Amino acid sequence: MNDHSENLGRRGFLTAVGLVGATSALSLGFAPAVGASPRTAPGDGGGHWSAGRSANGWPVKDASGGSDGIAVHRVEGSNASVALLAGDVATVLLHVTRRFHYEIRTLGAGDVHGHTTDRSVRADQESNHLSGTAVAICPDLYPAGARGGLFPHEVAVVRDILAECRAVVRWGGDDPHVPKEGHFQIDVPPGDAGLRKLADTVERWNRTPGEGAGAVDAFTPSRLRAAKAMRARQRA
Repeated sequence: MNDHSENLGRRGFLTAVGLVGATSALSLGFAPAVGASPRTAPGDGGGHWSAGRSANGWPVKDASGGSDGIAVHRVEGSNASVALLAGDVATVLLHVTRRFHYEIRTLGAGDVHGHTTDRSVRADQESNHLSGTAVAICPDLYPAGARGGLFPHEVAVVRDILAECRAVVRWGGDDPHVPKEGHFQIDVPPGDAGLRKLADTVERWNRTPGEGAGAVDAFTPSRLRAAKAMRARQRA
């Protein structure tokens, strides 16, 4: 997401779509990703993910690779649930989703998509659903290829979440080729010490009243500074 689109926000996005009409709205669709990837069907910006690992390096969990470790988790405080790789991955992504629910949009049943065995992808980042290491929040509302679906203050919350997650989590809105603003994924490989440490922190927050999701002010000066620094790091 560039500076202009972050400032434009959701209202600007909707206005733009209304002005250009249905035909032009289709141009908000998918731009082909660059660089080599295990996707087939080149030229349409998507295809079939053929590799045994998702784009972030985690093993694919499907009928051929085994689905051990995938479990359905409830997003605490909501009616939403999502299938994710159990353990540290689920702990961290559920924290991200819970903050989104509290601070950006109320989530209900069917609003959060996680693990899938469907190898059809529109962009490399979507392959991470195959390993259970990504969530897509309201994908119909925040479709792949469209920017500006969040208001500026909502983007600020997203940036705060990313800073809080210490670069362990990456936002689909930062994908330079096919942005997806409801997409969050684990951005470190299996066994990463940072993931373990962050999961420990989240678990401690979950046990401590007044800490963690629902008890955060993303707009304090110190958090805004941290969010800005993480934005620069992850968009570099």
